[in-house]
This record gives sequence, structure tokens and C-alpha cells, in this order.
Amino acid sequence: MAKKKANKKGGSWKKPLAITLVILMCLGGASAWELYSIIYGSNVGLDKDKVYFLVPTGSTYQDVSNALVAQGYIESQATFDWVSEQKKYKLNVRAGRYRLKDGMSNNELVNLLRAGLQEPVLVTFNNVRFKEDLAGKVGRIVEADSSEIINLLNSNRFVSSYGFNTNTFLTLFLPNTYEFWWNTSAEQFVERMAAEYKTFWTEERISKANNLGLSQSEVSILASIIQKETNKADEKPTVAGVYYNRLKKGMLLQADPTLVYANRDFEARRVLNKHKIIDSPYNTYKYKGLPPGPICLASIQSLDAVLNIKPHNYLYFCAKPDGSGSHSFSSTYAEHLKNAREFQRELNKRQVYK
Repeated sequence: MAKKKANKKGGSWKKPLAITLVILMCLGGASAWELYSIIYGSNVGLDKDKVYFLVPTGSTYQDVSNALVAQGYIESQATFDWVSEQKKYKLNVRAGRYRLKDGMSNNELVNLLRAGLQEPVLVTFNNVRFKEDLAGKVGRIVEADSSEIINLLNSNRFVSSYGFNTNTFLTLFLPNTYEFWWNTSAEQFVERMAAEYKTFWTEERISKANNLGLSQSEVSILASIIQKETNKADEKPTVAGVYYNRLKKGMLLQADPTLVYANRDFEARRVLNKHKIIDSPYNTYKYKGLPPGPICLASIQSLDAVLNIKPHNYLYFCAKPDGSGSHSFSSTYAEHLKNAREFQRELNKRQVYK
């Protein structure tokens, strides 16, 4: 992200300060030195946990000045106010997250704040299942409150303006680490994520989705299931192929991760019959087709696994009993039952009953 350029005004504030200094030097050295200290002497004293100073959106100059004192960033509010007045900072308050340095002078501090030279923050989100999770992760880093973000994600009018519904809107967000200004609003956050989404969905990827007969959101929903089925990168295109074959044949997907999601039983290590009875559109043992939305934010790796599905005739897969995380694939139900029984025996042996 490119930083905003400072708003320079030809150094008009420098001349009065320089003239004042020259006059005082002529009248008396002590007065000149006092003025010099006010402008260029240290006024910032920092503790280790106080490096960044936040100026919330809508702050007045007095808010900033009072906060610097109340939060223990500056020693003299009066000298800070005087220098701010001379440099017209009171008319140029800019929201943001500013990195201060121990021993900074009023001159350095005002220059920094007046120019809006804030430092960005890094926002990382992955392992996200629900909108609340995403809003919480982002809201802890940027100025936008998590409640503001979740309200947007649940707004039919807002999400429809991006071409989604409230179930599919999470497919807009690609898990990664992003750089933002701290004073990012909820709307600006979504706008940035939409730009990232458009960058990801190249003509080539859109063409691959079309060839599969899937919309971009459907690719993301299927990819979210793949994401929860396996961590094996080399298996993902094969697993995606199993579910794609089932979709084409009109079979139930019977994806265990969708049951875990529907029941919100994320501690479950074994899917049981009790999980299968829940009446939820995310129960793919009960309802055909893809669920109405993603069960997590799919990684780019999982998305590309769906877009590059490995062609085969498999309709079933089951975790291998060796604990490797790999799967056995089969084309017939009889073969699948054999693999499933071996896996279940191993779970029983390990006393994994739920």
C-alpha cells in the first residue's frame, strides 16, 4: 500500500519560527535557548509498551493533545500546544496510527502528525468459519469495530451491491496477510477485499470455473469442503474430483465437514449418526448439492485444487488407518465399505469414539 503524501504548504510555518529565534538571539541568549528547547528539545518519553499513538477518526486537536498527555506520551502539553499553533497543526489533524520515538521533539512530533505519516498494520485471517470470526479478527487490528463489520456482512442491501447474498458473501474474502491503514473503515475493508478478489479471479480461473459448470461462489464453497477434508496438497485435486463426480451424478455429497459445521461440534474427531440427523441446509447427508455457503474461508491452494480437478472415476474416499492423513479412493461402494471398516477398527483401537 502506497503511503499518502504529506500535505506540504511551502514551509510557511518555518519563517515565523526562524524570525522569532533570530530576534530572541539578538535580545538575549537565555530566551533564545528556551525557545529552541521548546521547539527542538525532547518532549516525548516512551515506555516499551507505548510506541504507537492512535488518532481516531473524527478527533479534534484538543482530543489529540489531551490524549498525548493522558496516555503518557509527552511531558509538556503547553509546549506541544505552542508548537502546534505555530505550525497550524490544529487545522490539520489526521487520523491514523503513528510510531513515536523516545526523545522526539515537539517539532518532530507535530511534523509527523500534521503530515499524516502513519504506519500500516498487518491483518491476517485464516481458519475462519463464520462471519463473526472474520469480523473479530479484523476488528482487533483496524479502527473499524467488529460490530460494524458484521453488520455489513449481514446486510442484504450491502452484499447484493457486490453481487453476493448473505450466505455466499464470505467467498469474497481470501485468507492471507494484508496491509491496511489502521483507520480503515468497515466499508473500506470490504472494498479492499473486493479488489483482492478481482485480482485472484483472472480470466483463466473464470474460464476454468465455467468449464466445470460452477459459479465463482460455488467453486469457493466446494473448496471450503476440500479445505476441511485434507491438508495434503497433492490429494486436494483428487478429493475435489470425488465431490465433483457426485455433483454430476446427482448424488448426496455426504461430506463429513459439513456435518461438523452444521452441528458446530468442532471438537468431534469422529462423525456419528447423531450428527447426521440435524435439519440444516449444510447437512449434505440430507440435502443434495452444495451447501448454501462456505464452511470456512478456502485457501488459494484449495480454490485452485477445485479449478484443476483431477479427472477420475472415484465416488468415495476414506482416511487411511495409518494416521498419515492420506486417503484411500474407490469407485465402488463395496470397496469403500472395506476401507471404512478398516479405518473404524483403527479408531476403536485408539478409543476414539466421538
